[in-house]
Amino acid sequence: MEEKKNLDLFALASVPLIMTLGNSMLIPVLPVIEKTLNISSFQVSMIITVYSIVAILLIPIAGYLSDRFGRKKVIIPSLLLAAIGGAITGFASWKMENPYLFILVGRVIQGIGSAGAMPVVIPCVGDLFKNEDEVTKGLGLIETANTFGKVLSPILGAFLASFIWFLPFWFIPLLCAISIVLVLFFVKTPKKKDQEVQEFGEFARNVKATLKKNLRWLLAIFLLGGIIMFVLFGILFYLSTILEERHGIYGTKKGLVMAIPLLALSISSFVAGKKLGENKQVMKWTIFVGFLLLAGAFIFLFFNMSLVFLLSALVVGGVGIGAALPSLDALITEGIEKEERGTITSLYSSMRFVGVAAGPPVYALLIKMSDQAVFHTSIYSSLVGVIVVWFAVKPDKETKKVAPKVKKAPV
Repeated sequence: MEEKKNLDLFALASVPLIMTLGNSMLIPVLPVIEKTLNISSFQVSMIITVYSIVAILLIPIAGYLSDRFGRKKVIIPSLLLAAIGGAITGFASWKMENPYLFILVGRVIQGIGSAGAMPVVIPCVGDLFKNEDEVTKGLGLIETANTFGKVLSPILGAFLASFIWFLPFWFIPLLCAISIVLVLFFVKTPKKKDQEVQEFGEFARNVKATLKKNLRWLLAIFLLGGIIMFVLFGILFYLSTILEERHGIYGTKKGLVMAIPLLALSISSFVAGKKLGENKQVMKWTIFVGFLLLAGAFIFLFFNMSLVFLLSALVVGGVGIGAALPSLDALITEGIEKEERGTITSLYSSMRFVGVAAGPPVYALLIKMSDQAVFHTSIYSSLVGVIVVWFAVKPDKETKKVAPKVKKAPV
């Protein structure tokens, strides 16, 4: 990898790391928030969900703005908004007797910031490199930072909450400030020349042409991204709940236990990003095997529900998720022209956030039904992913060439 781009990648990797911490750090704290504020499990799951819903709606707009005006001009203000949202949740929790509604308001603002931060990083990496192998390695590093954030988040969130339950909220502005400084000074994206900036009409026609030509495999990638996040965040919510309710594991110890499958996910993501290269067929079958591992991991839990068996199964599932994510990122980034890359990848990021938003509330309802309902849902969702990869992702036919550019009509 080009040495001069190492600092750029390091700074960009701070964004998914911090955005992941800002969301996933709260998952182990949700049972504490539920008891402290005297709210239902569904209400507490909305602290994750409202953040994601706002991001879903605004990510495509952020993608367009990043294509039109530049990546950094979207990422930095977005990080600032995420910091403001975190400060609002922290202040409300500290000073108000019934802060729940204001916590949701803060999370909405944080979600607005998230929409323009992490999703824009993916096309930004694609802009930095011309060689597809370098792009894949860069995206592997970004996903590793994302998954490492998931490893660190339950430990850090539980540790901070062991002092004051709302301390994780206050940690978000601090982390965002660090990322703003890193991106501001170290990320040097290629500058657009004035004549290269597309008018909205031309841009819209190009995006439409790209979607029309690549619709089948793009929809497949979008769906796969949503499924994988749905299962991941749903099962993390499930694990966080049963560790306290059934096994009496609280605080930092709970965070360390939750980090075990996430560490497997992080290592798998790092290795996959390093080894994938430019071969899109290898990417397809890596995604296929990843979803197959995720589905198979839950089957064994019908025979043994001990904590050791549960964690072992989640480690296997984590390896599957970690292998699939860099491949999904690379297929969609390398298959789209740079001018529309931000918009198209933002649609993919939106679908990932659909999964993030749906996972906790759906699994909160499933937990009340039975463990089997949780496992069945996870298996069937993963098997849908297996089927989609097999039938709809055909890189040799569909990702070699992107849609031709639409020319401006003569004046």
